Amino acid sequence: MTNPLSHPPLKAISLTHVRYQRGDQLGHLLAWISLVPVFISLGGFVSHFIFRRELQGMFFALGLLISQFINEIIKTSVQQARPETCALLEMCDSHGWPSSHSQYMFFFAVYFTLLTNYRIGVLFRKQMWILALVVWPLAVSTMYSRVYLGYHTVAQVFAGATLGAVLGGGWFWVVNKLLKCHFPAIEESTFGRLFYVKDTSHIPNVLKFEYENARAARKHASYRRSD
Repeated sequence: MTNPLSHPPLKAISLTHVRYQRGDQLGHLLAWISLVPVFISLGGFVSHFIFRRELQGMFFALGLLISQFINEIIKTSVQQARPETCALLEMCDSHGWPSSHSQYMFFFAVYFTLLTNYRIGVLFRKQMWILALVVWPLAVSTMYSRVYLGYHTVAQVFAGATLGAVLGGGWFWVVNKLLKCHFPAIEESTFGRLFYVKDTSHIPNVLKFEYENARAARKHASYRRSD
């Protein structure tokens, strides 16, 4: 019989591997909150590409990927250990500075806030309350959850939050000051035409524009489904 101890130890994917103390209701809630980056990535950006295919959203997602890549480079270079609780969480084989979850959420919150402030996308400035009541509390709660659950120290989550905020603001500037002028070329490229990639950031009210055009198209036979 093969000795199970002879097999190499298993390693979990840190982004989705979350533990909390049995019976701790707050810990249970915070464990789910710490998975918000996963929900945003898979449920948000993947569905956005399938149904929307907006260049602003695609570059938003690209910025988050670049941010996480930078996070891994810094962690590998600094190699700061996680808190002592990492032994219970089986996370001692990975580094803790800066927190990738905090960095992800604060990049997302800053970028989303700037999109809304500059009236790019589906939200308007008068809907900033959505950010104040949903996006930013989720970002802060995610940061808190990583400390409460024992995955990071306070310094590690603040480092991640600061780096995420700086990268989020910087990437927004890069996209909308340096890259946006190339959006029409991407729309007209083979890739853009094949996947119906578009940029609607020049339209003041995208929801109203799409709503009115969908109603107008219903009156034209050429736009109706054949089935």
